[in-house]
Amino acid sequence: MASPIYPFVAIVGQTALRASLCLVAADPRIGGLLLFGRRGTSKSTAVRGFAELLPEIEAPEGCPIQCLPGEPLGLCRACENGGRPRPARVRAPLVTLPLGAAEDSVTGSLDIGRALAEGVRAFEAGCLGRAHRGVLYIDEVNLLEDHLVDLLLDAAASGTNVVEREGVSVTHPASFLLVGSGNPQEGEIRPQLLDRFGLSVRVETLAREDDRVEVARRRIAFDQDPGAFDLSWRGRSAELRERIAAARARIEKVALPDSGLSTVARVAARLALEGHRGEIAWARAARALAALLGEAEVGLPHLAATAALALAHRLPQDVLDPQPALDRLAEAVEEALAFPGGGDLLSRSLGE
Repeated sequence: MASPIYPFVAIVGQTALRASLCLVAADPRIGGLLLFGRRGTSKSTAVRGFAELLPEIEAPEGCPIQCLPGEPLGLCRACENGGRPRPARVRAPLVTLPLGAAEDSVTGSLDIGRALAEGVRAFEAGCLGRAHRGVLYIDEVNLLEDHLVDLLLDAAASGTNVVEREGVSVTHPASFLLVGSGNPQEGEIRPQLLDRFGLSVRVETLAREDDRVEVARRRIAFDQDPGAFDLSWRGRSAELRERIAAARARIEKVALPDSGLSTVARVAARLALEGHRGEIAWARAARALAALLGEAEVGLPHLAATAALALAHRLPQDVLDPQPALDRLAEAVEEALAFPGGGDLLSRSLGE
C-alpha cells in the first residue's frame, strides 16, 4: 500500500520553493529545478505533493512509458506487434531515481534473446522512460555518479533516450520535468550540472516561531489521520491544480516584449554570465509567472520576482555563503529594472 502523500498546499512558508515548482509545471521548457538546502526543509515532501497537482494525462492502458494515444511505439506488451490499447486518463508519473542506481535502471534494458527469437524489440523501461510526461526526481543529486549525470542531462536536453546493446537499438521519447535536490553539507554540485537546471532555490529552515509551531501542528495532524488531513486541504489543492492547468493552456499567448528581453540581456551581461541558458530560463520563468497570474504580458514585476530563481546558481559563489553573489545580483536587477524586487507575486501565483 502506497504511503499517504502530504498535501503540497499544506506546506508552511517556503514560497520560493513552492512557486518554482509551479513555474516549471506551467512551462517545462524552463529546464528543471534544483532545490539546495539542509535536510528536513521540506524538499522531498514538496516534490511528492507537487506531483499530485499535475494535470492528468491520456496514455494507452498498460503502457510503462505513457506513449501518446494513437501513436504506440511498440515497446511493451500492451502495444507491440501493432496493438492499440485503449487510452485511459492517468496521473502524470513521479519517478524517483535511487542513489546508487545502475545504468540499466536509468536508461532501460533490452532482452536480446527475445529480440532474436521473436523479432520484437523487447524493452524494459528504466527511470527515463517511466518518467516520460511526468516528473523525474533526483534526491541527493550532488552525490550522483558523473556518467549518470551525463545520461540524464542528455535525455533532458534532447527529450529522447537511446538504448543500444549488441547491435539492437531502441529510441523512445523521454520528456519530463527534472527536479533535483541536495544538501550542501554533503558535497557541491559540478558547475556544468548547475547550469543545466533552469531554476534553483536555496531552501532554508523557517526562522519564525509561529511558522515552526504551525509546521509541527500540521505534521502531527497529518500523521494522526492522513485521510482527514488531506480532505481538509482538498479544496485548496483543486484550486492550485486548476491554476497550473490554466497557465499551461495560456502560456503561448503571454507576450514577452522586446524591452523585457533587452532588460534580461543587460543584467546577464553586467553579471558576466557564461552562455545564454540563464537569460533564456529567466525569460521563460517570468512568462510562466505571468501565465499563473492570468496576465497577458510580462512586465518588470514578473522579471524582478524570478531573477534570483534563474540566475543565482549561475554566479560564482561559496555554496555555504552565497550572500555576496546574491547582493551583486540584487543590485544588477534593481538597477536594470528600476524595480526593487518582485513584491508578493510568487505568493499570488500560488493563489495566496
